[in-house]
Amino acid sequence: MAFKKTMLAAAVAALVAGTAQAQVSDGVIRIGVMNDMSGLYADIAGPGSATAARMAVEDFGAAKKGMKVEILSADHQNKPDIGSAVVQKWYDVDKVDAVFDVPTSSVALAVSEITRKKGKAFIVSGAATADLTGKACSPNTIHWTYDTWMLANGTGNAIVKTGGDSWFFLTADYAFGHALERDTEAVVLKSGGKVLGKVRHPFPGTDFSSFLLQAQASKAKIIGLANAGGDTINSIKQAAEFGIVKGGQSLAGMLVFITDIHGLGLNTAQGLIFTETFYWDLNDQTRAWTKRFAPANGGRYPSMVQAGVYSAVLHYLKAIEAAKTDDGTKVIAKMKELPTDDPLFGKGRVRQDGRKIHPAYLVEVKKPSESKGPYDYYKIRATIPAEQAFRPEKEGGCPLVK
Repeated sequence: MAFKKTMLAAAVAALVAGTAQAQVSDGVIRIGVMNDMSGLYADIAGPGSATAARMAVEDFGAAKKGMKVEILSADHQNKPDIGSAVVQKWYDVDKVDAVFDVPTSSVALAVSEITRKKGKAFIVSGAATADLTGKACSPNTIHWTYDTWMLANGTGNAIVKTGGDSWFFLTADYAFGHALERDTEAVVLKSGGKVLGKVRHPFPGTDFSSFLLQAQASKAKIIGLANAGGDTINSIKQAAEFGIVKGGQSLAGMLVFITDIHGLGLNTAQGLIFTETFYWDLNDQTRAWTKRFAPANGGRYPSMVQAGVYSAVLHYLKAIEAAKTDDGTKVIAKMKELPTDDPLFGKGRVRQDGRKIHPAYLVEVKKPSESKGPYDYYKIRATIPAEQAFRPEKEGGCPLVK
């Protein structure tokens, strides 16, 4: 009798597995995580994003559901030609079904177009340009974690309201920097402020002295850093050397990550105000997840990009399960249809333009005396509700919006 029960259980398990496998094109769901694995943005995304993706597969219970999922990873070196070549090979040769992460807006825009032509799925966590859900929107792309409009409206609006009404922009000279400068300038002007000047710096940059001196000479109250990662860290460090903040001007980091604060130290970063969509110490769920993630990431706490990869992979797998297919266009449509709900970003949704919405948080970096330990860096100054945190759907110019 026991033998018969065992055989029956095995047969049921095989049937479940067979059914699940039949739902996907070649029996395997292949997820490609592509980002900067070794350069300027490696701490923001890098291997940590691949770790987050693997955690999502495990937490979804893919193996128990008979779903075989493989995670591939690659370094695009922040270059559109390299990123495009990797993704073409992934889609054509390696049978990758979906690509995740892809910081560096110029790379993400290229990958989005390739994905649309191939009918695959692209879920962006690391890139910032709001054009991904605007004029460059695609039925095969979802923009998950944050974007330039959100950053501009969260940080720019708050700073102008508190008296920072004259700006000078120090901008990374590529798609992301241009979009962030454009979106923040629009917010500053709409809020009654003025822009006294702007300068573009090479990406990536090392010596910001001439650019910072121009910003200093402008006498603008706020120097907006429309850059990210190592460029932001070096800008802030060199600004300190020139005594810019001591001279009465303020720095606004338009895109700052917890990894940047860790690199700068609280002595240098204290008082910085910026916008994030995830912080490890938000609630019991984010703290519990971070306790699992950090040891697997060499002790480093998660950035919002890495948290976004986890959240996005989880929802992608839920959509495959519900749609009973791994066809990219159909899965993206199902991801828009299903409400989002996970331990890191809570409840939200994906709009028709591909914008995933959730709350954003205006944060201020603590003084060293206020911090109770490693990565205890932020004070939450304001919570921006999901429907207000991102650009209104009808204002983006996305042709998918009816």
